Amino acid sequence: MTDAITAERAAPEPLLSASVVYGDAPPSGAIASARAFTADFLAAAPPVRLEPVPDERVELAQLVVSELVTNAVRHAAGSCRLLLELHQDALEISVFDGDAAAPVPRGHDPRRIGQHGVEIVVAVCESLTVEPAPEGKRVRACLSLLPE
Repeated sequence: MTDAITAERAAPEPLLSASVVYGDAPPSGAIASARAFTADFLAAAPPVRLEPVPDERVELAQLVVSELVTNAVRHAAGSCRLLLELHQDALEISVFDGDAAAPVPRGHDPRRIGQHGVEIVVAVCESLTVEPAPEGKRVRACLSLLPE
């Protein structure tokens, strides 16, 4: 008889990580700041990644950050925290907020104005998960940094 042991492989430690908390800033200020924070973070990547992140991937990362931070500052009370974790070929983008409710992707409706954020994130990322956190939730998106 052979015993099979299966275990989920632990995610490797990120090459680089950084986080920032957005509290009392107006929503538009938090979103612009989060986009700039993301661009600066990825600009610091070459020493640990051995090559720069392609511009198209930086722009997609900023888009994903915009959508996730927008959801947090518009729909959750209190502050939110943005955590960026750089891996060799991917960027994990996490946003923590105080609302336990998961964002809900809406069906395709070209007549709807706005509320397409989750759809956009799902379309450009490798994965999107929502995890309970001690005081709300963590929305985590994994974006490939490999050029298309």
